[in-house]
Amino acid sequence: MKTYRYLDLITAAFVAVLIISNVAAAKVVVLGPFTFDGGTLLFPLAYIFGDVLTEVYGYARSRRVIWTGFALLALASLTFSAVAALPALQDPGVAPYARAFELLFGLVPRIVLGSLLAYWAGEFTNSYVLAKMKVWSRGRFFGLRAVGSTLFGEAVDTGLFLLVAFAFVYPWPVIGVMFASNYVFKVGVEVVFLPLTTAFVVWLKRAEDEDCFDTHTDFNPFRLGG
Repeated sequence: MKTYRYLDLITAAFVAVLIISNVAAAKVVVLGPFTFDGGTLLFPLAYIFGDVLTEVYGYARSRRVIWTGFALLALASLTFSAVAALPALQDPGVAPYARAFELLFGLVPRIVLGSLLAYWAGEFTNSYVLAKMKVWSRGRFFGLRAVGSTLFGEAVDTGLFLLVAFAFVYPWPVIGVMFASNYVFKVGVEVVFLPLTTAFVVWLKRAEDEDCFDTHTDFNPFRLGG
């Protein structure tokens, strides 16, 4: 089996982005015309990493990284929820911090479920579309393929999360505004970073001596082999 110099580092960075984004999502921020959770500031990088992984290493290896991220994100969410639910030390100096932890990490189950489902479905959609477009275009037009796959992946991710987490909690017009804000911002970040992403992909292909084309790949998301 071929070994790679940077695949493990990219995987670690990808998983770190996922977990940090979910922690930062506890705060809702307003930035100009956009209203979204704080995790949205960093989360688009997960799709950029997804593009890089699929473009260079192929769908099969990207699939393993997606499942790795899913498992560790689930572990982090379950750990935060369990710790928040456990009794805290009843000390006047500690109690305020324990309460703050409970408020921050006492995650609502449907938000955790929505986050996990949205990440899983969105990342696999992004990876699948990019891999297929690469074969159809014979490896050309990476910029268009990266943005195109993100348009599909982020639509699935954002829409599924809001439906699972907030349906019948917020009014539908509010959910619509949240979807538009999140979607436009996330895709916008992809476009802004595209020159850097393209340069990094070109460099990484040379460094790894790899440019995978998924012409005979099994795209079943539940298969962890090649």
